[in-house]
Amino acid sequence: MPGRPVISHGTRPATRADLGSTPLEVAPRLLGGVLTTWVDGIPVSVRITEVEAYHGLGTGDVPDPGSHARMGPTARNRTMWGAPGHLYVYLSHGIHSCVNVVCGPEGTAGGVLLRAGEVVEGRDAAASRRRAARVPRDLARGPGRVGQALGLRHPVHDGIDAVSGEPHDGARARLRLRDEPVDDVSTGPRVGVAGIAGTAAFPWRFWVTGDPTVSAFRWGRGAAEAAGGEGLAPGE
Repeated sequence: MPGRPVISHGTRPATRADLGSTPLEVAPRLLGGVLTTWVDGIPVSVRITEVEAYHGLGTGDVPDPGSHARMGPTARNRTMWGAPGHLYVYLSHGIHSCVNVVCGPEGTAGGVLLRAGEVVEGRDAAASRRRAARVPRDLARGPGRVGQALGLRHPVHDGIDAVSGEPHDGARARLRLRDEPVDDVSTGPRVGVAGIAGTAAFPWRFWVTGDPTVSAFRWGRGAAEAAGGEGLAPGE
């Protein structure tokens, strides 16, 4: 594969088995891992610093009202029901392409949203895609920015395989995981998720404690009321 990622020390290629558990179990293991894409032959690598877990219908012990797959398979979420290691790339607010790592056995639905990261290779390419970023830490700070920095676009790259690295519409993706999990991990409610799904009842957001690339918390529609208060979520 041309343009091998230069950031590989302390990491190894992800396998299907690594991603075969529920998103809630896999999510913290993605922290510190590196996702590399080759779009138009240009490599960009992002060290993952913030993620959120989402379960589909029938996945895990608790129904997840915040998941795209909460009602079952649809044309939009079909990638979430496939083999682990593929990337579910969806469009948010009709503008932003957001990237999820599919988790769990094939036939069950689950994904881990990549909320933020640090661009560790291909910074010039990422900056050319993210011209609004004023400082390097903002290149992939937020899920839409992650997708933009990596050059992944919905619907073109939905379903790209980050385990095999097989070509997908002119692009490739490879995921590497840390040899050892990150030591200092914080958890809390998911960002911008509506209702009870965006409260401490679902502390399914994980981030590297103190990392400057982690995005800011904000309540989703009705979530603050469901939580019984206003202001920042616990742990922020």
